[in-house]
This record gives sequence, C-alpha cells and structure tokens, in this order.
Amino acid sequence: MCSKCYEKLMHLPCHANRIIDGVNVYCAGNYSKELQKLIRGLKYHNQTDLAFFQAKFMYDYWKKLNIKDDFQVVPVPQHKNRLKKRKYNHMELVAKEFCKMTGYEPNFYLIKRIKDTKPQYKLSKKERLVNLHAAFEIDKTKLINKKLLIFDDICTTGSTFEEIVGELHKNNIYDIICFATTTPF
Repeated sequence: MCSKCYEKLMHLPCHANRIIDGVNVYCAGNYSKELQKLIRGLKYHNQTDLAFFQAKFMYDYWKKLNIKDDFQVVPVPQHKNRLKKRKYNHMELVAKEFCKMTGYEPNFYLIKRIKDTKPQYKLSKKERLVNLHAAFEIDKTKLINKKLLIFDDICTTGSTFEEIVGELHKNNIYDIICFATTTPF
C-alpha cells in the first residue's frame, strides 16, 4: 500500500449505513478496487502489514463521526479451523492497530465462533442467515465495562452483525455499535 494508493481510498458519508435491532452499523467505504485489494491482501495473502492501513482508513472515518465514548473493540471471531488454516484473524490485527490509534481496549474473548461456517461471499441473504445461525457464543465473564464496538471487514447484507447483535441482546448487552471497513452498496 503506497501513499498514492491510500489517497485513492474514499470514505462514505458519515452516518449509519443501516440499523440492526436498534444498533447503528457504520461502514467506512465502498468495496472499490483499492479497498478490495487492501482487504484481500490482508485476509487471503498473508500481507499482515496491511492491517495498519485498513485500521487507519477506519480510524480516519471514525474521527469524522465524532463519537466520544470509550469502547472495547471486539473483532468478529474466526472459527478455530479457519484460524488454524489462515494462522491469524485479520480483524484482530486491524483491531489492534485501531486501538493504538484510538486508545480503546481490544477484547478478543467476549465473542467466540462455535460453528465452522461457510464463506459468506457466494451466499444470498437467506443462506447467510442460515449459515450463521447459532454460530456465536458470548462469554459475559470477558465483558469489559465499556461500550462495544464490533469490528468486521465487509458488511454486505449485515447478517454477521445481525447474528452477533442477537446473541449480545440475549445476554442483556445493548450498548453496541457495529463498524465495518466496507460495504459493496
């Protein structure tokens, strides 16, 4: 990621892209050519240095939102099988970098993926909901007394956030914001 390519990254307008069960979902940019290369490089091609640039892109957008609360940043977890194959959770890397920029606290233990789901990118909204049903578990003993900022890379239909928000609500956790790097819409 050179500075010329980074400058091509464009932010979306600063407002919630959607609302899921009363929770605002923000997406920093469109899944354009440069952002697509950034995300895919980090996620699939072991270019872990790109986590900084993805976090910076999200941080630059986040500053514009002017949200002043203190958060625990909770990246969407991977199932142990995918983690074993990939060797790292790309969104944990992004969350660490984002937390360095914001001073927020990362929390990698509150949400656990207990179901080895299929990749979402080829699935319809309905198939995504079925795929993600009962995929996550909340460990309330890992809850930090701060608002939750749930982190993901791409928010297409919102199914992942929807399932996580539902599990959090079942556990009486309501102080939540969801934040994704991109949306294709």
